[in-house]
Amino acid sequence: MSFAAELKSEQNYLRQARAELARMREHTLSLQTSGGDAIAEEQLGIILAARAKSLIDDPGTALFFGRLDVAAGASLDDVEPQHRWYVGRRHVSDAAGDPVVIDWRADVSTAFYRASPQAPMGVALRRRFGIEGGNITAFEDEPLAEPEQGEPQQPGPLHSQILAHEIERPRSGPMRDIVATIQPEQDSIVRADASMSVCVQGAPGTGKTAVGLHRAAWLLYAFRDKLSRSGVLVVGPNDTFLAHIGAVLPSLGEASVRHTSVQGLTALAPVRSVDEPAVATLKGDARMAAVLRKALWSRLHSPQEPLIAPRGVRKWRVPTYAVAEVMDELTGRQVAYNAAREMFPQRLAHAVLRKMEQAGDSPDDRVQQAVARSKPVRDYVGQHWPKVTPAAVLHRVFADGDALADAADEVLTAEEQTMLLWAKPAKTPGAAKWSAADTVLLDELADLIDRTPSLGHVIVDEAQDLSQMQLRAVGRRAASGSLTVLGDIAQGTTPWATSSWAQALSHLGAPQAHIEVLDRGFRVPGAVINYAAQLLPTIAPELGAPISVRQDRGRLDVKRVDNLSDSLADEVDAVLRHDGTLGVIASNQQIESLAITLSDHAFDILGHEESTEPAPRLHLVPASLSKGLEFDQVIVIEPANIVSAEPDQRTGLRRLYVVLTRAVSGLSVLHTDDLPDELTP
Repeated sequence: MSFAAELKSEQNYLRQARAELARMREHTLSLQTSGGDAIAEEQLGIILAARAKSLIDDPGTALFFGRLDVAAGASLDDVEPQHRWYVGRRHVSDAAGDPVVIDWRADVSTAFYRASPQAPMGVALRRRFGIEGGNITAFEDEPLAEPEQGEPQQPGPLHSQILAHEIERPRSGPMRDIVATIQPEQDSIVRADASMSVCVQGAPGTGKTAVGLHRAAWLLYAFRDKLSRSGVLVVGPNDTFLAHIGAVLPSLGEASVRHTSVQGLTALAPVRSVDEPAVATLKGDARMAAVLRKALWSRLHSPQEPLIAPRGVRKWRVPTYAVAEVMDELTGRQVAYNAAREMFPQRLAHAVLRKMEQAGDSPDDRVQQAVARSKPVRDYVGQHWPKVTPAAVLHRVFADGDALADAADEVLTAEEQTMLLWAKPAKTPGAAKWSAADTVLLDELADLIDRTPSLGHVIVDEAQDLSQMQLRAVGRRAASGSLTVLGDIAQGTTPWATSSWAQALSHLGAPQAHIEVLDRGFRVPGAVINYAAQLLPTIAPELGAPISVRQDRGRLDVKRVDNLSDSLADEVDAVLRHDGTLGVIASNQQIESLAITLSDHAFDILGHEESTEPAPRLHLVPASLSKGLEFDQVIVIEPANIVSAEPDQRTGLRRLYVVLTRAVSGLSVLHTDDLPDELTP
């Protein structure tokens, strides 16, 4: 069959698939809700409405992007033999229930991503489709028959022109899914078992964020019953990043995954102050967990008098030593403060019942409950095991030097304790001006008081930037589940950034997590990543340089200029003549002046107060918010200023490494000051 005839046949199959999807939706809409009661009918109606919504066809995308032709006599994943499988974003079946398109997450789809000439996995041929505007415009075949002895190996998947075009096409808008371009090493992470925690050390442009999001979609497909109950959470570094990735999971049909930043995760109080870097670093140290634990449990008061519990005409006495034994037993059980507090009156009531039995009475469980709820016992419990709040405990630690010294004894030095004490203590916990680091401590205390519920799976991105206490906050959300940890040691830009994944995983409570390294870059072109990699020997000497596998090496222009304003305007004008987004990234201190410059030259800036509709393609981004973002073209302003804006040289160079690797197609560097030595030829 000629190429044109084969292309027409595939286009006809796409039309058939669209028709079947429309039929599936019409069938769903025709179903009548009928339940045992009004509530059941309402819930069923909600489920059917969600099902019908998920079956809406998106005319801008094709229902499938690949095809697998099964080798003669083979079957994929022991399913019912079928000669041909079309792989897409969702499952489509015909009226008889036979698959027309299979979901990319199905086991049978694994071969589309992992089959090779050396391990064909039962596949004779893999076909990729070129898609434009929801229509099939081209296809490309990759035979996967076992090569004969001495026969040269077939080219790898990145030699596919369609694959290269999809990876390298200009970016616009938020992050998009990568279901059509997932590579074998990425797919092995995506499909790792739900019980396995995985840590991905990924260089810029290796797709680690996309891999984490696709892992969430796969987990919900493969373990829906379990995870739909226990929940999946994505934790990102900031709201800008969350907005950038927010469209990926909905595009894959998963809208139930919660997204939050670390700040949002621990938002038990409004942030109304900013710590000095050294203080914030200390508050993020894992030693603070021991300080807080001791501060909390020190709120208990040792009994100085026995419990007297009236019952009828008699009064029953529980000696002081017996009460102390009960308290010691409860505090040694490693349960939450409030859980132990709830057990305390029951233990006291049980001691009273034993006294009754010794006196010849025959009390039952109802008597024990009545004693436990009696006012004398409740008052005694409140006196010796008081109710507490996280804010009250932390307020006392920071406001009372003696309380801090007692809690931090042999944990923090005297100098460190002085750093934590408030110079002007707030009179009450409600009046305290908490910092971002304080909210993490409040979250730790909240967990000590009442255990934090665990989710089925937590995905945390840019994990290298989290403090030890922040890592603990994330980890306890997956105490009985699993984690996907994403990051890059070289991109650690906080004063408390982790120096090793082994250390970070320990604080996350997942020391056994499998560490996977992604070093093949698909987003950043070779010229750009090689330029940025000059910083690695200084900022992360233990890491190897990433390798760009893109066919297009990209554009790199490093220019020393005399007039920054005019040169920036000229560069922006030249870049915007091409498709895609443009990010202008500079130190936070320069953002306002650059906004004025660009506005004076009549450029519309996304996110600036004078931006227009439709949304401009020009983004002005502070260096501190650039992590996780990507733009087709990037202009970096004054690298030396980006470095000097950070607390120390190494952190500044790491920030610069992040900034330089945001480009998908081209990078321009404009500077009037000298470049950092690491970038000087």
